Parts: sequence; C-alpha cells; structure tokens
Amino acid sequence: MEVTVSDRGENSLYITYLYHTLSGTLSRLNGSGELFFSDRAVLRIRVQEGEKEVKKALKERITEVIGIGCKYRFLGEKLHVALSKREKKLLLAALIAADYEGDRGFIERKVGDSSDYSIDGIYAFRLGALKEKWTHIAQYVPEGFTSSDLREFCEYLVGESKNKIYLKGNTVFGENFAPLRRSRLTGEEDAETEILLSDAGFVYCLGEVEAPLTEFLQKFYAERAIFS
Repeated sequence: MEVTVSDRGENSLYITYLYHTLSGTLSRLNGSGELFFSDRAVLRIRVQEGEKEVKKALKERITEVIGIGCKYRFLGEKLHVALSKREKKLLLAALIAADYEGDRGFIERKVGDSSDYSIDGIYAFRLGALKEKWTHIAQYVPEGFTSSDLREFCEYLVGESKNKIYLKGNTVFGENFAPLRRSRLTGEEDAETEILLSDAGFVYCLGEVEAPLTEFLQKFYAERAIFS
C-alpha cells in the first residue's frame, strides 16, 4: 500500500508532524515514510502489512492536524483580545479542547478514505459548516476578554473533565503514558499548551516541576494538580 499526504509548503509543519507521529507505527509494521519539500510538503507512506492499522492511524493524525493545527490558526486570526501572546495561546488551546471531540467526529468523516490526501484541499472545500461554527465561537469571545476571564474559563473546563494526564519535567503523558506532542501543531511545543489541549481534569506531577509550570498549574488547576 502506498499513501500520499500533502499540503502547501508553508504548512510543512503539519506534514512533519504526521511523519514523526506515525514513525513508530510504520517501523513496527516494517513500513516507511519519506518527506519531500518543494512548493508542497509531501509525506509518502509505504507498507506491506497492517494496511488497516496504518490507515486508521493516519486518519486520526490528519484529524489532529485539522482539528488542532488548522483550528488554532483559524481562531487566532479571528480573535481580537487584549491578552498577552502567551495568554492568547492558552485561550486558543482551551477553546480547541472544549470542542475537540465533536470536531473530531465531523473531520474524520470528511477526511474519508483515500490514497492521496490533500490537507489544504480538505480544509478548503469540505469543512464549510465546521468553519462557520468556529467563526461563531470566535464571535462569542469579547474583545475585552481579560486574564481573569481566561482563568475562569479554564477552571470551568477543568472542573468538567475527568481526564488524567502525567507530567514529568516538561513532557506531558496521556493516560496510557504515551508522550503527547499535539502542541507542536500550534507552531511551538510547550507543556502548558499541551496540558490544556489534552482537556485534562487532573495532572499528576512525577518529580520536580519547574517554577513557571508550577505557577501555571496552581493558577489553572488548583487542587487538581497532584504533586509527588
């Protein structure tokens, strides 16, 4: 089986994300992935076994690219709030996490089953209804949205979630102890954004936590951050 995934060259971040997140699955199934960069960024996948498993994993990762990476960029362009750059990034991550499960189901159906995926094509031509919803979400956030509003919004989301994650150093792990790297889709991997994107209700800290991250946890997670 050979599958190709591509996007515009300026979105090469999304294609390299697919390459790195699928590398373990491909290696285990004796498959391969190759990257090509020109006016378009291209990932070519070849496997001789485990076709269904690879296609399932690929579809999940493409959904992450659109539901997190593309949505982050979309909302970032629509939102006009008087927050610092860091706080705006946290707000975007929280907004994405709040709706991700609903978005995921819609996006997966639109991604479909193919041997040649164009991420920018899917985003431009198949997601009209979803982007309309995202526009409404952005409109609900007032320009006067403050740091206090951000804290209250995050506290509400945390209080509604039962998800558990684990933090060791600056690495975030899911309930199955697999490292989470989805914050890369925002342009820069960082633990704070990763924690919010995971829709965590409880954060279990394994070992010492650096001061800035401790401050973040105490501010947004209060009693739901457990320090060992």
